[in-house]
Amino acid sequence: MRAAGIPGPEGEEPVRGPVRPSGLLDVLGVASVVLDTEGRVVLWSPQAEELFGYTAQEALGQYAARIMVHEQHLDLVVKLFADVMDTGEGWAGAFPIRRKDGSTRLVEFRNMRLLDDQGDVYALGLAADQSTVRRLERDVALSTRIVDQSPIGLAVLDTDLRYVSVNPALERLNGIPAEDHLGRTVREILPHIDAEAVESAARQVLETGRAVVDRRTVGRTPADPGEEHAWSVSLYRLEDSLGTALGVAVSVEDVTEQHLAAVEAEAARRRLALVADASTRIGTTLDLDRTARELAEVAVPDLADVAAVDLLEAVVQGRPSTLGPAEPAVFRALAVEADRAPDALSAADPPGQVARYASDRLVTECVRTGRPVLVERVESKDLPRIARSEEAAELLARAGVHSYLAVPLIARGEVLGAMDLKRARNPLPFGEDDLLLARELASRAAVQIDNARWYQNARDTALTLQRSLLPSHPPVTGGLEVASRYQPAGATAEVGGDWFDVIPLGGGKTALVVGDVMGSGITAAATMGRLRTATTTLASLELDPARLLEHLDKITEGLDHSIATCVYAVHDPALRQCRIANAGHLPPARLRAGRPPELLDLPTGVPLGVGGIAFSTTTVDLAPGDRLVFYTDGLVETRQHPLDERLDALLTLLDGPDLPLEEVCDLLLRTLHQPDNSDDVALLIARVRTSDEDPSGV
Repeated sequence: MRAAGIPGPEGEEPVRGPVRPSGLLDVLGVASVVLDTEGRVVLWSPQAEELFGYTAQEALGQYAARIMVHEQHLDLVVKLFADVMDTGEGWAGAFPIRRKDGSTRLVEFRNMRLLDDQGDVYALGLAADQSTVRRLERDVALSTRIVDQSPIGLAVLDTDLRYVSVNPALERLNGIPAEDHLGRTVREILPHIDAEAVESAARQVLETGRAVVDRRTVGRTPADPGEEHAWSVSLYRLEDSLGTALGVAVSVEDVTEQHLAAVEAEAARRRLALVADASTRIGTTLDLDRTARELAEVAVPDLADVAAVDLLEAVVQGRPSTLGPAEPAVFRALAVEADRAPDALSAADPPGQVARYASDRLVTECVRTGRPVLVERVESKDLPRIARSEEAAELLARAGVHSYLAVPLIARGEVLGAMDLKRARNPLPFGEDDLLLARELASRAAVQIDNARWYQNARDTALTLQRSLLPSHPPVTGGLEVASRYQPAGATAEVGGDWFDVIPLGGGKTALVVGDVMGSGITAAATMGRLRTATTTLASLELDPARLLEHLDKITEGLDHSIATCVYAVHDPALRQCRIANAGHLPPARLRAGRPPELLDLPTGVPLGVGGIAFSTTTVDLAPGDRLVFYTDGLVETRQHPLDERLDALLTLLDGPDLPLEEVCDLLLRTLHQPDNSDDVALLIARVRTSDEDPSGV
């Protein structure tokens, strides 16, 4: 302990006032006593005052033996003193002393001879209470045993973060002897862990005094260089009794098993989340391409860096998909997705393209056997079996593809195609867990893809049937110029039963028909064909429109309880009139020069198939140049807007410039028919020709 006014270390101000105890000697309370050759006290420390009970004034000049030793031990003490002074050999041991108050205390002594610069001899006695010494010895021994026998690695770093102490457990964890740690930093000892993070945490502990508990770090040590381990590291600051930082204590525990369990649990959670995500994202529609694209988007980037979904061309066309041992596979690419892997994306077949893969290709093996193909670590010799061509193999090599997985798409026992997965940016190879996840995704998606495939085949069949039943008419018939359109519903909706017809009659007359069979699919298309045939037959009889609808109503009643709406009109150029009857259909629009477009005010009537209610015929004047617009409800009806609002929008469009009929058809469909509309549209526009256009002059 420095006295007041004694200069401190270089650069420090002199200490002002007494310094508080901070060291081990202060804890022990070591007393110093110096005797001359006669055994008189010449120096008496403050600790001696506390230990023996005499003040310095009371002790100085006194024979030490008389004030410190009981009379029964006096001869022994004199002899020991003489031995020290005569031989110069020190003496150490425990001895009972007598305090001023008469009590006895066992004291540990260290006695030795001193020689000053004048050649005079003195005796120095260092003394401490034996119980205090024993307690500290026990504490030190216990601490040493705890440190040495602890299964947790323990170390002490100095303020420069260099090792000053390492216990055996840490030697074993690091695989490095304790002496090789001393004086070196963590990064020097363990370069294959995140030493910078550990040292940064240690510096923070030194600066703030706040402990860091259970900080996880992962890496490799010489103890097990072939395997990655995880450790829990805790750090706290070591301080003396004054709070001065002495260094950092570090405890290290191997938590590799817990870490791997946590990693596996997180991976399982992510797999479940991905499967749940797939359940909501895949199969949102019955569109085949979109369903395949949804599968690819779910797989990237959580499972793979590149994902391709391909169907066997035979499956797309509705044929059996069995492959022989030497038979190549012909795929139609439906979707491809990549996460920042342009070269690998370029190596994939573009969606819509039909590609032929040789029998030795891995994806061919996948669909032929119906089993996944996994190449955990792709080598250069594997790339030609993964890619379709040499150019594609070069692109995959350039992209750094290092792991490959192909999973078959199987639904209802039939192999439909494959999901092709590659990793390039993700450093981890595909493993068994990835294989299980990929199979789960493929299994769920395959059912959706199969549903979309059959739906699309059925829809294509119905659409083909419907188009074959719709008429092809000349642009000019009788005294009319006519344009028409049929537009099916959105790709995910079934084909409906909308139809139109232009039927030439005697005397230059023309029958115009637009109808809509309620329902969808092949049944609606077939019913539409039968009603169109019946309408054509009845029109040839030149019946009144209302009378014709009555016959159609009876026919519809016999068609499996079908219901349809219909507008039937007969244009007579000689009378410049059009007779119209309506069976529950939306009213046609009329356009006349110099007037705004209008919806014809017709009795609505009931749909065909209801039966028992008469229809009525309305006569409408039509001058040369006038137009009639017939349409089905798919053109104007939506779920978001009132029908009146949509009909107003129709009239607004018709109030535009006087365009050719074909352009008007395109304008109406482009503007009013929504791409995702679930209903199809039939549109028919007729314009009364002028005498200049009609060679007959009618």
